[in-house]
Amino acid sequence: MVSIRQTAYPDLLPDFRNLGVIARILVAVNVLAALGVLFAAPAPARALDQFVQAAAYLEPMLLVNLVVLSALSPHLARAPYWIGCALVLALVLLLSGIYHATALRLSTEPPTELARALTLAALVAAGLLGYLRLVAKAYSPALAEARLQALQARIRPHFLFNSLNAVLALIRRDPRRAERALEDLADLFRTLMAEPRKFVRLADEIDLLERYAGLEQLRLGERLRITWELDAAPSDALLPPLVLQPLLENAVYHGVEPGTAAGDVLVRIERRGDRVLARIENPYVEGEQRAGNRMALENIRERLALFFDAEARIESRASGERYTVEIEMPYRPEGA
Repeated sequence: MVSIRQTAYPDLLPDFRNLGVIARILVAVNVLAALGVLFAAPAPARALDQFVQAAAYLEPMLLVNLVVLSALSPHLARAPYWIGCALVLALVLLLSGIYHATALRLSTEPPTELARALTLAALVAAGLLGYLRLVAKAYSPALAEARLQALQARIRPHFLFNSLNAVLALIRRDPRRAERALEDLADLFRTLMAEPRKFVRLADEIDLLERYAGLEQLRLGERLRITWELDAAPSDALLPPLVLQPLLENAVYHGVEPGTAAGDVLVRIERRGDRVLARIENPYVEGEQRAGNRMALENIRERLALFFDAEARIESRASGERYTVEIEMPYRPEGA
């Protein structure tokens, strides 16, 4: 079925501060160097020595390029894609030229001619930009947004039905509270329909968690007890939308609803250095878990990979009578 809303997906330069991008560049350049040495070596026995010599020349130049591109990455990202690519190539050629000229002065045996070195640097940089563009496309438009929208649509119909029934029961007894509950429900579903590819402030995500918890409290009453540990939460941190809410929903759905006693849920969010750590705990009884939790965790894992590549993680574990899900993300403040 063709989507009614067709969205244009502009190409974006890779984030050269991302550990996943840096690792791919390092591996790709070294693999290309190894293949070049194997192809040019007169004998396989000498290939290792030549690769060590080539690496001693390449690695400092590669690290200089990565440091400069990492520092300039926010500025390069503001340029149109093809202009940004041209700027990246120009930077690589400039830095490589300076490095090569310095190597010519310091070494009695210059590794290559300047023109040849710059040509190789340009070809490798262009090839890596193309490769990283393909990687980004593999994660994004069609499949990725379908996954993100599927995750956003995971507010279960029974939750909407039960919340509306809880509000109806309040209308005569407590009209003001019923009105606030309807406003919270409207805000929750407005967030579900928002653009899934943009970052949101942690403060807004926490507000959404609290609104969601309030709606669940209407129908579960004292059976749902939530402890909020948010004093160390960096409210200006940016994160993908609706990463935390599905985890709280799962904690209620899998940990509180199946039981008859009160269920204690812990929500802890804090900053540790340049990382943001979120933890959600709920009651756990082995063998009584409902279906669907693993699918939600995998969807969130894909969402984190889409936005943060290798810099984020999500882990879940059951220990005794508690089930814990932890998310760790890089701390990216608003406006940075």
